[in-house]
Amino acid sequence: MQNNPLNIVILAAGKGTRMHSTRPKVLHEIGGQAILRHVVNCAKRLNPTKIVVVYGYGGELVQSAFQQDNIIWAAQKEQLGTGHAVQQALPHLDSMANTLILLGDVPLVSTAACKTLLAQADYQLIIQSFRKPDPTGYGRIVRDEHGKVHAIVEQKDATASQLAINEVNTGIMAMPTQYLSSWIQRLTNDNAQQEYYLTDIVEFAVADKIEVNAVIIDDEWSVTGINSKQDLAQIERIYQQRQAAELLKKGVTLFDAARIDIRGNLETANEVEIDVGCIFEGQVSLGEGVKVGAYCVIKDATIAAGTVIAPFTHIDQTTIGENSKIGPYARLRPGTTLANETHVGNFVELKNAQVNIGSKINHLSYVGDATIGKQVNIGAGTITCNYDGANKFRTVIEDNVFVGSNSQLVAPVVIGQGGTIAAGSTITKNTPAEALTLCRAREQKSIAGWKRPVKARKD
Repeated sequence: MQNNPLNIVILAAGKGTRMHSTRPKVLHEIGGQAILRHVVNCAKRLNPTKIVVVYGYGGELVQSAFQQDNIIWAAQKEQLGTGHAVQQALPHLDSMANTLILLGDVPLVSTAACKTLLAQADYQLIIQSFRKPDPTGYGRIVRDEHGKVHAIVEQKDATASQLAINEVNTGIMAMPTQYLSSWIQRLTNDNAQQEYYLTDIVEFAVADKIEVNAVIIDDEWSVTGINSKQDLAQIERIYQQRQAAELLKKGVTLFDAARIDIRGNLETANEVEIDVGCIFEGQVSLGEGVKVGAYCVIKDATIAAGTVIAPFTHIDQTTIGENSKIGPYARLRPGTTLANETHVGNFVELKNAQVNIGSKINHLSYVGDATIGKQVNIGAGTITCNYDGANKFRTVIEDNVFVGSNSQLVAPVVIGQGGTIAAGSTITKNTPAEALTLCRAREQKSIAGWKRPVKARKD
């Protein structure tokens, strides 16, 4: 069991030339989050006293993406190898702590595997390794006749017999900081690549009679780094497969586990069903018995029990109550809140709208910046005209209102409780309760030379 405090160093300075992108490699995304975010989250779960990230290319962008995290940043201005990268972090580390070294381009890094390493790290150097049928490009783990690790040899420096070794280094390792500090000072770049290899500390540990062990991990994907867009796509699919597997374990019905994308955190209750091609972004919660139709995109939303989302619906920053029916082809935009038993049908768009219990907007309507009461029916083609070209205004529709088809409600306006708006009306004034209101032009006319006014925004 680990007794010493823990410092974590994350090596994230590489440019990622093979990504063919101006964006720093570690800011490319897996599951809707930066590659480095996955590694930082793993580090946090280990409860370290310090997290030090060594950065290089695109440093300002990388740091700005993690402003809310308690991270110590160490610059590696020249890319002189992994040993040189750790040298940049060394001044920030606590001498009486253990140090765990992680790689910023390995997003599926396993918290459990890291804990296994740390359980043995108080008095020795512990390395994460794995067996690879084709080890080309990897540093080989060289063991003695007793099975103890006595060297890690990089591909370009390996002999023919060493190249045949299929146990390879992952780059993840842990040790007491006081050992690391001593070994880092002794690194040289006398090798084929003229870089300061962090792996050379194994040789120093053996010389100092410090035990060196390698823990072989079976899950190769948890130690696989990303160096190209091909790698990115492959790891994305592995990540999504694992997310789908977790949902299935929880009892979620997935119509096709290979056709779901989770780009954030999806919480599910019992009896949830998800059809093919759905994308979940940010923080999404699906209540008991929720059914999500094919090809929906749902972002930062809470959907309560019994609600059915029909295919091709887009939901963004919205809360939906119980036993509601949404879609198909509906779009719920930020700020929208739907109470229980509401209906929002095909080709309906809502933005910053609050809809109370039992109300229905079933066809071809736009409702923006609106407060809608209980048991309201809004007919097909209705529009709340909330924008005058410079400013937005609110429409209030009180309980039990019936709005006829093809009506325009020009905000700011209040439609009184129990009122009826005749189809085809353009309403520009507040309407009384329990009354039929209609406003239809008797003739069509044109005004030549009329100019649309230029409106000034109100402060």
